Amino acid sequence: MAMRALPLPAISAGLLAAFVGFTSSFSVVLGGLIGVGATQVEAASGLMALSIAMGLCAILLSLRHRMPISVAWSTPGAALLAGAAAPQGGFPTAVGAFLLAALLVILAGTLRPLGRLIAAIPGSIANAMLAGIIFSLCLAPVKAIASEPLPGLAIAATWMLVGRVRRLLAVPAAALVAIAAILATKGGGIDPASLLPRPVLIAPSFDWQSAIGIALPLFLVTMASQNIPGLTVLKVNGYQPPAGPLFTATGLFSLLAVPFGGHAVNLAAITAAICAGEEAGPDPDRRWWAGVVSGVAYVIFGLGAGAVTAFASLSPLLIEAAAGLALIGALTASLQAAMASADERNAAAVTFLTTASGIAFLGISAPFWGLLAGAAMLALVRFGAPAIGSAQPAATPVVRAPETGPIERRPLPGSL
Repeated sequence: MAMRALPLPAISAGLLAAFVGFTSSFSVVLGGLIGVGATQVEAASGLMALSIAMGLCAILLSLRHRMPISVAWSTPGAALLAGAAAPQGGFPTAVGAFLLAALLVILAGTLRPLGRLIAAIPGSIANAMLAGIIFSLCLAPVKAIASEPLPGLAIAATWMLVGRVRRLLAVPAAALVAIAAILATKGGGIDPASLLPRPVLIAPSFDWQSAIGIALPLFLVTMASQNIPGLTVLKVNGYQPPAGPLFTATGLFSLLAVPFGGHAVNLAAITAAICAGEEAGPDPDRRWWAGVVSGVAYVIFGLGAGAVTAFASLSPLLIEAAAGLALIGALTASLQAAMASADERNAAAVTFLTTASGIAFLGISAPFWGLLAGAAMLALVRFGAPAIGSAQPAATPVVRAPETGPIERRPLPGSL
């Protein structure tokens, strides 16, 4: 094909989307996988598998539907894993939970009632659970500054200054500064063999605690915070893709990544706006190139996952600081959406506090209990019982949140 026939804006947008998507959240993914028991080698394998799977999925879907369909790993899902304790069976049990979550996504794509049930989760509860999941990670920049003042301040200052000029590049710039600081102070400790891509096959194991405490919250947060907003971004930009097949495809590619340690692949939200918007060119019918190019770039980035993981392992605190900065936008947006409805604020607060507490009861992690506690509180309000601490009289009618909810109408910053 002649160069003049190539839509250069779409190609540029695809490269930008992949760069932003990878550098903004790879640290969250590594933290999540290590949080549930992965070794450095297993975490590198998972990062590589996810990047290649989402790249191939984006290429396939963009070519199939001739739409700029962007695919990403589940950043909120990785944040969930980072806040969870390693399951009793170690990383193989976590991999079993990843497998169950992928199967649930496939079912949501093939069984319409299940998909509608997920979409009907009140936005206040879904957003409050997400805010509770990422709250502790957002404290990492402050901890990094206290522990390593100079590099910590450099990372935070870069994030703030670049964000004033181009918000989209603020987190990637901070991540690059973190890697540069690690190389400058501890670069000599890297084993050259660890820089090569090394896929590691992990046999899954299963137990009911991980199924409820990891698989179910991972499925819910991936659908509510990534797949549904990602679909909405495409529709806002004039595309009408079939929801079910897209969800099913991301679930299938998740299944391909799971044996190598990947947790979840899903539709992108923020990077989807780059590929589907006017930044990808004036002709909407040619923007599908952006989805293809971003997919190719993700595959290439995936081959460097070993090197990225090796650098990150030298100073986890600085990488966690970059991860925390990447999630601040998601935290503020989710808290705002969670508290938007006065009738649902108490339920959202209960969900947030229970999730953020990090408690694990009966071997089941806090997000599940947060979702359960918030749903119970909301049920009391909707069935006419006065909300604790509410200034409203019990007779005030409660308006049910629409099915789409705030989380569906507006993609969360940081949900890539």
